[in-house]
Amino acid sequence: MIGWEKRVLLRHYLEQGMPKAAVAKLLGVSRRTVHYWIETEQLDRDVSDEAVQYGPRPSVPTKVDPYKGIILSRLAEYPALTAMRLFDEIKASGYAGCYTQVKEYVRKVRPRAPEDPVVRFETPPGRQGQVDFADFRLPWGKRYAFLVVLGFSRVLWLQFFTRQTIQHVFEGLEAAFTFFGGVPQELLFDQMKAVVTKDERAGGGRVTENAEFLRFAHHWDFRVRACRPYRTKTKGKVERPVSYARSSFFYGRTFTSDEDLNRQARHWLDHVANVRTHGTLKERPVDRFEHERDLLRPLASRPYRSLVLLPEVRQQAKAVLPRIDVERRSLEAYAQVAGGVR
Repeated sequence: MIGWEKRVLLRHYLEQGMPKAAVAKLLGVSRRTVHYWIETEQLDRDVSDEAVQYGPRPSVPTKVDPYKGIILSRLAEYPALTAMRLFDEIKASGYAGCYTQVKEYVRKVRPRAPEDPVVRFETPPGRQGQVDFADFRLPWGKRYAFLVVLGFSRVLWLQFFTRQTIQHVFEGLEAAFTFFGGVPQELLFDQMKAVVTKDERAGGGRVTENAEFLRFAHHWDFRVRACRPYRTKTKGKVERPVSYARSSFFYGRTFTSDEDLNRQARHWLDHVANVRTHGTLKERPVDRFEHERDLLRPLASRPYRSLVLLPEVRQQAKAVLPRIDVERRSLEAYAQVAGGVR
């Protein structure tokens, strides 16, 4: 099949009355080829039938070209060298170009280690729950989303609080357990400030569980587990719902109060988050929860009551005192009243 460029030229020359032999010679083809094009009606095809195909753009010489060998050898020995460091090195060797050329070339040729796909640790039904806090900004201040997700079914619980305190952790977990209708065997958490403390004897470097949180865990009969080994693999089941909640629930919505925020969050859990097809599992969390519900541990007979923590005292509005107007007088007026002399 003849290209559109030669087709246009052939049609033009023939319409001008040029002999077919001359056209064939001009286009660099045989006369038989020209007759074949005419007989197969290739000249009658629309020029726009074929997409224009462009050849590769010729490379333009740059000032960094003579120094590419130096850059490649340095990156082969030290793959983490920055583009600025390489720019300084070849500049000392005579390079007179700009930094941008070096940066773009380094970006193309820097050796990269193959990325291993993250395979998250899956847990059997009823085995594990994961917990995390995430902050959200609202017109009336920052609010903290407390998220709990069951590791097997990915059923999610979400509640917003004004602060990240251990009392709010207790309140959020008890609401989540009630929502699930049971308690997972273990609860996975990261270095959450509300439930961990630093061991001062170890120089503040070692993180241990808060003793009050351990008492709470004993009351509800679950085991506390630290986030080990690789954090993205182990804790990703709850970290991904954090970004999912931002994009699917919070972004683009309007809230009028904290009550309205939590009311809309509960509606989103029931009608969107827990009934959609999960991207990793390719199943709905509510359907997988049917295999997990009966394997959760039973709820405690009563909420946890701490003997150490004091209940939070809400700040009361200050009483407004009545305003007293005082009449202002000069010293001379007081002297007259006292019988003094001007």
